[in-house]
Amino acid sequence: MRDNNPLKLLCALLFAVSMAVAGGSSAQSIDDIVLNVYKLETCGCCGGWITHMEERGYTSNIFHPTDLNGVKEEFGIKPQWQSCHTAVTKEGFLFEGHIPEKFIAQFLAAPPAGALGLAVPGMPIGGPGMEMGDRFTPYDILLMKKDGTHEVFASIKNAAQQH
Repeated sequence: MRDNNPLKLLCALLFAVSMAVAGGSSAQSIDDIVLNVYKLETCGCCGGWITHMEERGYTSNIFHPTDLNGVKEEFGIKPQWQSCHTAVTKEGFLFEGHIPEKFIAQFLAAPPAGALGLAVPGMPIGGPGMEMGDRFTPYDILLMKKDGTHEVFASIKNAAQQH
């Protein structure tokens, strides 16, 4: 869904001009980020995560490939990093699974050298799109690296740490 709100576009233009005049950073605005999301057509939790992202200013293009695992393999997402959906930015950064938006924004603000993206393997209960009342399963957000290794980017011990 694209947002063609003229007021929003004007505000974005004025912000860009003011940053240029002030000599500010050319960092990309969250409103400029489009996620290409690859998921199964019938997956409801993926839809919940997409809503989580869109409510925070991201735009999503949704794709339903016939071979989702093949798409993940082409992107270099190892089986141990996989979840139910994969989001890709125009720069090629990958976000696998139910990652809270605040960690994606943190990553995009300063992508680590050699980073492929972030992943939340599996489908932990209580993550964005996986809400089930007050239930919550602690989980790690992994930093996937282009060399095939990973490290823990963040450890989420309770639901409040996601927001």
